[in-house]
Amino acid sequence: MKTLIKNALIVNEGKRFNGCIVIDGETISQITETTNQLPQADRVIDAKGCLVMPGVIDEHVHFRDPGLTHKADVFTESVAAVAGGVTSVMDMPNVVPQTTTIELLEQRFANAAEKSVANYSFYIGATNDNIDQIRNIDTKRVCGVKVFMGSSTGNMLVSDQQMLERVFSESPRLVATHCEVEQIIKDNLAKYSALYGDKLNATHHSLIRSEEACVRSTEMAMQLAQRCGTRLHVMHISTAKEAELFSSASRFEKKITGETCINYLYFNDADYQTLEYRIKCNPAIKTKQDQMALIKAVADGRLDTIATDHAPHLPAEKFGDSYKTSASGVPMVQHSLVAMIDLCNQGLLTFEQVVDRMCHAPADIYGIEKRGYLRPDYKADIVIVDPNKNQVIDQSNILYKCGWSPLEGKTISATVTHTFVNGNLVYSNGEVNAAIKGQELRFA
Repeated sequence: MKTLIKNALIVNEGKRFNGCIVIDGETISQITETTNQLPQADRVIDAKGCLVMPGVIDEHVHFRDPGLTHKADVFTESVAAVAGGVTSVMDMPNVVPQTTTIELLEQRFANAAEKSVANYSFYIGATNDNIDQIRNIDTKRVCGVKVFMGSSTGNMLVSDQQMLERVFSESPRLVATHCEVEQIIKDNLAKYSALYGDKLNATHHSLIRSEEACVRSTEMAMQLAQRCGTRLHVMHISTAKEAELFSSASRFEKKITGETCINYLYFNDADYQTLEYRIKCNPAIKTKQDQMALIKAVADGRLDTIATDHAPHLPAEKFGDSYKTSASGVPMVQHSLVAMIDLCNQGLLTFEQVVDRMCHAPADIYGIEKRGYLRPDYKADIVIVDPNKNQVIDQSNILYKCGWSPLEGKTISATVTHTFVNGNLVYSNGEVNAAIKGQELRFA
């Protein structure tokens, strides 16, 4: 089947231009700036007034499947993803059981083949005793090795320094790190618990999971990577001081790259006053100064990718009066692209920068085959966005299984209208074709 997308403002590879795209089967067959003689097609979509870009690749999601499917699963969250223009996801290992063996990886791939509407891959998690498993992963299928250098949800902390050295030296794939110093967090929690007792709340989160905890750990990870020659990707950078550690050189020239997340670009610690535990995540959302510095680092290329760290919890797990029992994590995969376009509409980023950091850069950094760009013979993962169509995020349109969003009640100045995955129209103006299934990502 051939599909023609016409009258598009195409945003791709640092440019924007008016043109049309032809999809033939699973792939893009033609991209042209000429609109005088339109190609023949079985289906025509008029994208007048809209942006057309590659599908978003979210390298950092927690879809909670298996073992935590009361709050999310591969099907529900992939449906939410494609509704938000996210066509490919890379899922984290801190599920139940934790994905720390090749056998468990295979089980997750088989589950996603049956359930996922989006394309997918999975990380293997590093532990203090699974280096043999890591060394033998299929590098064509497994996106990377996740190392929790500070414990987060799931308690997959690699505490043995010798094992860290071995993982960094021997991993056959990119090493992705969660960087926070556990002892600093423990000391801060004891300090603020003593000061505030039962009045400890969400506003203290960025003091407990502090700037120092993040910066010290990121510095250690980068030093270890330099010593071991590791291909390192530091995840969810949340502070200005961390951003200063990264180079603005081309991502093709550096072995250490950085990711930040929507949470840190869209919110700051003043938002704890109104959103409270809705924006409690690890690492914590920091100050307005950090937020602005991270946006600048995204713009100038020091931070290479924008992901979501999509991490849903049920309201009963998330909300309440107790800081210590409120789960950390924010659901964001359905709204990541429109939130970033909202920042573009505010003049903080450009469309080209957002497409580069959310589509092109993940494909380049992870070596994903034939995705992340609008090019002939590439997989037709394509999203159409109306950048001027407001939407109010509320219970009627939230697709996460957990049923809530930190953006609830907010008017966002952009709306995804269509999403194609492998040439299939999986989302169109509020309707998801959940019968379509995504494919495994393949890595060079």
